[in-house]
Amino acid sequence: MVFPERFSDLPAATWPRLRALLDVPTQGAETINMTIGEPRHAFPAFVGDIIADNLAGFGKYPDNNGTEPLLEAIGGFLKRRYDLDIPPAQILTLNGTREGLYNAAMALCREEKHGQPVILTPNPFYQVYAVAALSVGAEPVYVPATLASGHLPDFHALSDDILNRTAIAYICSPANPQGAVADTAYWRDLITLAEKHDFIVFADECYSEIYRDTPPPGALQIAKEMGADPERVVIFQSLSKRSNLPGLRSGFCAGGPQSIARIRLLRAFAGAPLPGPLQAVAAAAWADDAHVQENRALYQRKYTIADDILGHIDGYQSPQAGFFLWLPTADGEQAAVKLWQDTGVRVLPGAYLSQDANGLNPGKNYIRVAMVAPTQEVQRGLTLIRDCLYG
Repeated sequence: MVFPERFSDLPAATWPRLRALLDVPTQGAETINMTIGEPRHAFPAFVGDIIADNLAGFGKYPDNNGTEPLLEAIGGFLKRRYDLDIPPAQILTLNGTREGLYNAAMALCREEKHGQPVILTPNPFYQVYAVAALSVGAEPVYVPATLASGHLPDFHALSDDILNRTAIAYICSPANPQGAVADTAYWRDLITLAEKHDFIVFADECYSEIYRDTPPPGALQIAKEMGADPERVVIFQSLSKRSNLPGLRSGFCAGGPQSIARIRLLRAFAGAPLPGPLQAVAAAAWADDAHVQENRALYQRKYTIADDILGHIDGYQSPQAGFFLWLPTADGEQAAVKLWQDTGVRVLPGAYLSQDANGLNPGKNYIRVAMVAPTQEVQRGLTLIRDCLYG
């Protein structure tokens, strides 16, 4: 049997790799898992009642494009948050944002652009970006997002040859794992670059509602202010972080009418729509901001705790947004093993979120710490990290 080689350059899957690394005994009195970004705050109280009220919907095929109430609720969120008037035809509901980030590349990446097309991805990165690039036959180019570039990718540093071949640029803001935020100037520069070299910006904004004090600007918002080509930007959003509903698998993408029409066409043949009762829950969640504010306040408290415990560490940078810490270490793998063996705290080596490129892995000297557990557990975990690695 001959199998395809298109995915042979992918890094090893993160979680099996981590389990193998930490398959050693620990002396810790308890396990504190700070590896995965799975929110553990309470989800909205209305979820159960809405599912119960819509149980009959499990007996019907769901609306592939999103129900009218759900599309209206998403449109309302975009208006309140970004002052955008986006019609339902330019919004597509998703069965989790990861599906959309993948399918959008399948639908919108050109087959040829001055030769083999390029898809740009930050490095470190959410691994679906690379899988999407390889699936469409594009060349993935990993753009370092390091301390020197403010932990955001410096796309302007790329050669004209690469930029002229670029079909899509993925960008995550607020950034996973570093917590950096693309400000208005960054978005303007990136969109101007995209206009010059004729590529699409895929803006992964799933952490946009978890921030310290100032709401991060949105890519579609800035593109509208600039008067950019309406097809230039596609944004991706999710309820997983905003509403503590990772198991709901509900997100959406929005962009220009032609872009969304092409993604919608692909999903009509190969998509997996969200079940009707869950679309009803999603509509209520997008329409409600009170639970989001309560959730944000919990994370803001954790920012303060992290700053108090770790602020003295050389190289520590408090996140602007999101719920991860990106902590400097001599070697991320060694630090993760030592933490687990000595304290029972589990963290993720930064190299597992990054790709070796040009002889550099920008995550090698970092660990990612997820502050998703209840506040007291996060405080205990951060204290153990400080005493074990930075004492």
